[in-house]
Amino acid sequence: MDFLELLNYAFFRNALWGSLFASIATGIIGTYIVTRRLVFISGGITHASFGGLGIGFYFGLSPIFSAMIFSVFSAFGIQWFSRKQGVREDSAIAVFWSLGMAVGIMLTFLTPGYAPNLSEYLFGNILTITRTDIISLIVLSGILFLFFVVNYHAIVSISFDAQFAQTRRVNTRFIEYAMMLFVAVTIVLSIRLVGIVLLMSLITVPQMTANLFTVNYSRIIYLSVGISFIACVVGLLLSYYLNVPSGAFIIFVLIVLFFVGKGIKVILKNKLCILF
Repeated sequence: MDFLELLNYAFFRNALWGSLFASIATGIIGTYIVTRRLVFISGGITHASFGGLGIGFYFGLSPIFSAMIFSVFSAFGIQWFSRKQGVREDSAIAVFWSLGMAVGIMLTFLTPGYAPNLSEYLFGNILTITRTDIISLIVLSGILFLFFVVNYHAIVSISFDAQFAQTRRVNTRFIEYAMMLFVAVTIVLSIRLVGIVLLMSLITVPQMTANLFTVNYSRIIYLSVGISFIACVVGLLLSYYLNVPSGAFIIFVLIVLFFVGKGIKVILKNKLCILF
């Protein structure tokens, strides 16, 4: 079955649309995470979301909705503990990371009836993306885009030097808490793509690859969106033909693209050295 034939299936079209808008959201928010050096925080929020999934399973709620609420509170909790309570940031991350995983494991096993299928949430299954997921990602991408357009200079200033931005009378507290909210929501809405275990790579590796070729903030966003979408499509197609999990293959393609980009940069650098 070729690509055009696959487009006849609604689940495959949903996967492509989901990949596109998830790439836009993760491309925007991932650039902030990487430039602000919040990768470990994003990992903590990602794994803390498992607690929300467990709550959703146990109380019969939407797992994605409960995971989003739990992730947002975890993100704000990390920010509050590290800024107001004198707790080291890495320690605050470890607390919420462990809490989320512990709550998720306990409530999942206590859930009455059949055990929920955790593999879709832990390792992702892009083919299970629904219209509701796509609409949620479209709304998130639109809000993120508008927020970045309005607050672009403040976000860039905070990303590189929050203390300097504060001296310039930038409302750093508002931007930081708003961005933590967006980080949590983006993480949860992207879980179906690659799962909790691998999601941290989706919001960091495309930005690292883009950063090999440019240091301009907006260009990193555009490039990382393109790289992420290409990896999603290629990973989806190859996983279909090779019959392997799509989430893992998407991340594998992203890593390959990073090393290819790194190799290209080294070659270009060596050629320039020879010329000059």
